[in-house]
Amino acid sequence: MATLPQELQRLYHRVAEQIAPLGSVAVAFSAGVDSALVLAVARRVLGKGNVVAVTGRSASVPSDDLAEAPRLAALLDVEHVFLDTDEFNKSDYLSNPTNRCYFCKDTLYTHLHRFAAGRGISAIVNGTNADDLGDHRPGLLAATEHDVHAPLAEAGLTKADVRALSEALDLPTFDKPAAPCLSSRVPYGINITPEKLRMIESAERFLRELGIRDCRVRHHEGMARIEVNPAHFERIADPAAARRIDEHFRGLGYAFVTLDLRGFRSGSLNEGIRESSASSRGAGFENGQNERAAESRQGSIRLPISG
Repeated sequence: MATLPQELQRLYHRVAEQIAPLGSVAVAFSAGVDSALVLAVARRVLGKGNVVAVTGRSASVPSDDLAEAPRLAALLDVEHVFLDTDEFNKSDYLSNPTNRCYFCKDTLYTHLHRFAAGRGISAIVNGTNADDLGDHRPGLLAATEHDVHAPLAEAGLTKADVRALSEALDLPTFDKPAAPCLSSRVPYGINITPEKLRMIESAERFLRELGIRDCRVRHHEGMARIEVNPAHFERIADPAAARRIDEHFRGLGYAFVTLDLRGFRSGSLNEGIRESSASSRGAGFENGQNERAAESRQGSIRLPISG
């Protein structure tokens, strides 16, 4: 790692130190910036035969991400496997409560554990970073319950750290926008269906084709609420572009198409959720993990991801 600046070498070794004792790992791989870094470091530390990239496949994952996952794994010289998950068979997930993410991750990690056991793989790792610990993420509880390791969070790496280290390692994902599951575009309490998610996916792909990389289309049943960076407002409001967007969205089934004047906000549907809410199973866990992450960044302890 002599080619890396000293600070980035330090970050790399902190992550490597979390992965090395595991021996062999199945990486919960979304092809995003976080899990790609975990996969790259695991490949370097453990060797090709001890690392498998595993991507959960369901209607909640954008088809572009599903297509990218095996390509990126091949680039990193790692075996890639798809696992078909069944969260759409679970009423707790489809009803879209505020802890919906818990049920999705619980399903994913259940399938991952079966896969890992069948292959003789000793551990499952994910791409959770230290910044994630302060957000509303009920899926963190599922990770704890399934003994999933989070080497980035355990090493105290923030999202900015992840991007900087990814760029230094020449990973093509270093500037990839965050891409949470499509169900995150549907306000809590509105049922999730594959048809709604296909509408959202097509709408967002259309905006990206217009050159808008960071965007969200929030699905309020018959209304689409577009979130983009305010720098793109003028592009969206251009009469010709607005007409094309309106026609495409109406063709998908939206009766109304709106632009959110507050702009793009990742996780905007979590605004107003109190972490102490009884409906959020992960709230207390997130608070405790956030405190322990701060201690870990100071080098005092390793996060007890296994609970």
